[in-house]
Amino acid sequence: MSISERDRDILARTVWAEARGEGFAGQIAVAWAIRNRVEDGRENSWWGEGYADVCQKPYQFSCWNKNDPNYPFLSGIRQIPFRELAQCRIAADQVIDGRVSDPTCGATHYYALSIQVVPGWAAKAKQTLLLGHHIFFSDVP
Repeated sequence: MSISERDRDILARTVWAEARGEGFAGQIAVAWAIRNRVEDGRENSWWGEGYADVCQKPYQFSCWNKNDPNYPFLSGIRQIPFRELAQCRIAADQVIDGRVSDPTCGATHYYALSIQVVPGWAAKAKQTLLLGHHIFFSDVP
């Protein structure tokens, strides 16, 4: 699969919005969950095709919803602090280029511990990692 600069940028922005309060390891884990969706292996996967499509497809990452407080930063209306985005770009590049292993053991889903209601899908999924303020899951029905 050919990875464009747009794919790298969208992944880095998504990692920033989803895991900027985490350390570098947490950002790597979120990037891997996204990569696992990209590499799902099914033709015409529901997740989408490529990093940008997977990140921006409706109902996958709420940070891309127009009513989400992160959206002005992701869309470029507001500027993400340079150092924060630079760190997320490093995490995104390392995951895309396969320079770090998958700490999530194949997770395609996660949620932040700060949410008020646990997603319904989590009850029947396999928890693979608790890291920082996120719980990661695979085998989501």
